[in-house]
Amino acid sequence: MQSPQMLTLTLIVSFALVYFMVPYLRKLALKTGFVDMPNPRKLHKEPIPVLGGAAIYFGFIISTLLIQLFFGEVDDTFYGIALGGLLLFAVGVLDDYYKTRGKDFPAWPKLLTHIAAALILVGFDVKVEAITIPWIDLPYYSFADHGMEWISIAATVLWVVALTNMLNFLDGVDGLAAGISSISAITLLFIAILSGNGPVAFYAVALIGVSLAFLKHNFHPARIFMGDSGATFLGFALAALAVDGAFKSATFVSLIVPVLALGVPIFDTMFVLFRRIKERRPLHQADKSHTHHTLMRSGMNQVQTVSVMYLLGICFSLASIVVLLVNYR
Repeated sequence: MQSPQMLTLTLIVSFALVYFMVPYLRKLALKTGFVDMPNPRKLHKEPIPVLGGAAIYFGFIISTLLIQLFFGEVDDTFYGIALGGLLLFAVGVLDDYYKTRGKDFPAWPKLLTHIAAALILVGFDVKVEAITIPWIDLPYYSFADHGMEWISIAATVLWVVALTNMLNFLDGVDGLAAGISSISAITLLFIAILSGNGPVAFYAVALIGVSLAFLKHNFHPARIFMGDSGATFLGFALAALAVDGAFKSATFVSLIVPVLALGVPIFDTMFVLFRRIKERRPLHQADKSHTHHTLMRSGMNQVQTVSVMYLLGICFSLASIVVLLVNYR
């Protein structure tokens, strides 16, 4: 188990790196015209710098690498998140660049990149390995032992790609994606501590640090956006930690816990997809049907909307911890 000193230092370093990087990236974005332009679907009325994803990605990677080198050796999970995250960051920056020029980046290259990033995680052994089936007399079923490794790969890729995009969908109101990421990472930290999973606790602390530091600059009125490069990386990292912390050998309870811990992006996306299917609209087309849009149409301002979403996130997180504690009784 990682020591309290290691976790504390990780939190401080990750927070400090992002906190002090953002102002420089903001100046660079303004100087180069790397800004998110207003449009009828967006809430901001003036161009906003959109290089925040660079601070989030590099802040996380640099802090976790330095801390691991200082305290010992670098584990495989780091390489999986770093390399897979680099793919997402690169295509996210390209997508953000297209947006700064008033264009839309094609969806298929993004999806293929997301799948490739998930497969990189699998290559570094961050994957669903087995499942417990409580309804039949088969307490533990290892996919690899039964020649069904493809199920392990498919389940991992589906989870990672889905959550990567779900968190990106939330990034529509100042401070929402960063705040929900912080809440989810704190929940994964508690789950890791309760289950004695030191590596997941370490990475969860780093995610808390970068998310909270970015939130300081991104809460309404936002001075910088994380863009697709930041939102997809946060979703990817959270998905990876959920796999490494709960889905390695998935029981019925361990399936429920991370789903609740990441409940806001998951259930928001499910609500939107159900609504689009019901109204026979394209599933991939962006619109204003997300929960935060609905709250704002009801008369709430951005701060009130984000506060309600934070409260929902906390409720989901507490529910996941309760489920875990009941299971350990």
